[in-house]
Amino acid sequence: MPRADRAKQFAPFDALKGLQDALRLKEYQHERISKGEVQEEKAEEISKVLINLEKGDKVSATYFEDGHNKQICGEAKLIIEEQCLKVGNKKINLDDILDISVCV
Repeated sequence: MPRADRAKQFAPFDALKGLQDALRLKEYQHERISKGEVQEEKAEEISKVLINLEKGDKVSATYFEDGHNKQICGEAKLIIEEQCLKVGNKKINLDDILDISVCV
């Protein structure tokens, strides 16, 4: 049996259950960053996009959450009472939005 085939037989074996998940979590936590400040020009662009949002508009947004910059695309709804933007099922605090654009 070739060496590569012999190694494949042990590939699905996970001696320590949950080790891979624990390593991924540790790596995710290690890569955390602090939230940067949005420049004034970018803040104005974000405000313009939010003000001009209409029902059913699809957006692409970059936001800060849990020490990471994340991106989401989907149908958006501005909820002024809660100071958040709902994209799909995800609510994003307006202060956490780093960039946003309307998809055509």
